[in-house]
Amino acid sequence: MQGGGGINAAAKISTASGDFFLKWNDSSLIDMFETEAKGLQMLRTSQTIRTPKVYGTGKVEGKSFLLLEFLERGEEGEKYYARMGEQLAALHLVSQEFFGLDHDNYLGRLPQSNSNHEDWLHFFKEERLGKQLKLAISNDYVGQDFIQRFEAFLDQLNDLLPPSESSLLHGDLWNGNVMSGSGGEAYFFNPAVYCGAREMDLAMTRLFGGFNPLFYEAYHSVYPLPGGFEELADLYNLYPLMVHVNLFGANSGYLNSVNQIIRRYQ
Repeated sequence: MQGGGGINAAAKISTASGDFFLKWNDSSLIDMFETEAKGLQMLRTSQTIRTPKVYGTGKVEGKSFLLLEFLERGEEGEKYYARMGEQLAALHLVSQEFFGLDHDNYLGRLPQSNSNHEDWLHFFKEERLGKQLKLAISNDYVGQDFIQRFEAFLDQLNDLLPPSESSLLHGDLWNGNVMSGSGGEAYFFNPAVYCGAREMDLAMTRLFGGFNPLFYEAYHSVYPLPGGFEELADLYNLYPLMVHVNLFGANSGYLNSVNQIIRRYQ
């Protein structure tokens, strides 16, 4: 598995019982690893995609940790990308009667609200875009002009996005959160699980470099997306983009990306 990113430290731990992957931090987000472990277990229990085994979470000397199975990286051949797409489609076929989850979790180091809603667009506006706008205002990252444009855009969403069925989602599916195992299998990790529109996962795969075309072909062969997704992908990606605004600040470039998207509809 990959080393730690900007939020957590990480290392391979070799013991007499085998190799393990350890993540830790000393932040005040004491339940971050507990919710990550829950998400991995939910994905694993679905029996659709592969995830590293969870061995435990805890706190030692003021540091929180998550202990996982260590995965040796393998080759990313054609079968790897095709199998990844098929597995994700199988995950999205796990349907729910609500949007949200029975607990809140995190996307990166930001809390992710998963309060349940019966309607996808209401959930998306309230628990995803609305929450991020409020946080950006609190962080003083956005001015009044942006706030007015964003709120006007939220009022338009019902006319822009179609209704959607609820699917079990990975929730943070960019190409840094999936890898090939030693046998060429696809393994998914670092989830931000919730039940939502499957377009959210598919749109996010297009951020930060995108996935191999074989992945999308295999996904569509199992669970085709409705027409018009290509034109709407940027709208679904407003959530991760706003998260990145709140993670990295108003001058990081992500705010400009958000502005460009919402101005298309105003």
